[in-house]
Amino acid sequence: MSPLDIAIGPHRLPGLLALPPDPRGLILFAHGSRSSRFSPHNQFVAEDFQRAGYATLLFDLLREDEAEDRHNIFDIGLLGSRVVEAIDWTQNDDRTYALPLGLFGASTGAAAALSAAATRKNAVGAVVSRGGRPDLAEPWLDAVRAPTLLVVGGDDEQVLALNRAAQRQLLCPSKLTLIPDASHLYAVLAEAREWFDAHLQPRRIVFDSRAAAGRLLASALVRRAPPKPLVYALPRGGAPVAAEIARALDAPLDLILSRKIGAPRQPELALGAAVDGDQPEIVLNHDIVAALGVRRAEIERLASKQFAEIERRRALYLGGAPPISAQGRTAILVDDGIATGASMEAAIQALKRRGPQKIILAVPVAARDAVDRLGRLVDETIALLTPESFYGIGEFYRDFHQLEDEEVVALMKSFAARRAATKD
Repeated sequence: MSPLDIAIGPHRLPGLLALPPDPRGLILFAHGSRSSRFSPHNQFVAEDFQRAGYATLLFDLLREDEAEDRHNIFDIGLLGSRVVEAIDWTQNDDRTYALPLGLFGASTGAAAALSAAATRKNAVGAVVSRGGRPDLAEPWLDAVRAPTLLVVGGDDEQVLALNRAAQRQLLCPSKLTLIPDASHLYAVLAEAREWFDAHLQPRRIVFDSRAAAGRLLASALVRRAPPKPLVYALPRGGAPVAAEIARALDAPLDLILSRKIGAPRQPELALGAAVDGDQPEIVLNHDIVAALGVRRAEIERLASKQFAEIERRRALYLGGAPPISAQGRTAILVDDGIATGASMEAAIQALKRRGPQKIILAVPVAARDAVDRLGRLVDETIALLTPESFYGIGEFYRDFHQLEDEEVVALMKSFAARRAATKD
């Protein structure tokens, strides 16, 4: 596979990201002094991990001008902060955030990896130090929580003693392995793979908030650089997700007002959805309607309440402002998640009547059958999570509070100038 050139963090550290199909985890390299992402040795190790099914991230801990200062090469605080930058980047990129993360450090890079693991305890699943100087991370060792493997050459008595001293300070699960000839990479890599296999287990992904999920979606959309983007949210929950995307794309934000029509005595079960527009319509989940035997008159009665709520929200959220024309634009349709997909299907139908050149459906999480069905109605679908088991959207968020109207109004006001400047 061809690694992707990336730039990491505020220092724009150059890196190479390799993504095999369906990666089982991500190995982030913290190399030693005078080594770079282009080192044949580092690339050989990375390719071995890739063959084992791991994504890899090689990056330069120092810029070229910084590497000229020999003091920086041994500044573990500085090097560790750069590993932290890389860890944070992986947690905020849609391609890597869901992968369990391991750190592979060599020489002084091992100390940098351990200091970073101590700083980002919840992000790092395992650490491997190869021929490293973990003793240089002494101020951070007792704060490391990730299981740590120390691999040392059997003939290097001085480094072995330093590793043993460092291991005694580690409070996390740890192992020290002697390799008779540490230059024999195959033996070292076999130990490292076994360690990562044991400790980098799939993890349940939960978004911190709707805004955090929106930033992850935004990273995927920025790479696609859609022409003339226009972002539509399904309020209330979709508004903070869509706002992050609109900011990242410097795009206007508008609303598609759609409301679920709940079944009699089972309001969480969607008979379909009501959606506004020049021609308000009802989109039905025919299987559920048939299974429950709900008559058309009852559906229309239930829908009338949702249309009234739609009109209330339009006046409140948009203050009577007309919809932005989607004619000839890339319309990005956003919600905080999809369960049955009834409301989203209705929104797609309404959006198609507005004449966009292309429709992209973008959601943080969706039931797999729903996203498969809806994907056939749009040009492109981005769903960060499509879990096998799906009970409700809220289980995938730490903060899934019920949004109040005031929050949506404030978001829409923040985009008012951009809406006003948008030409049909």
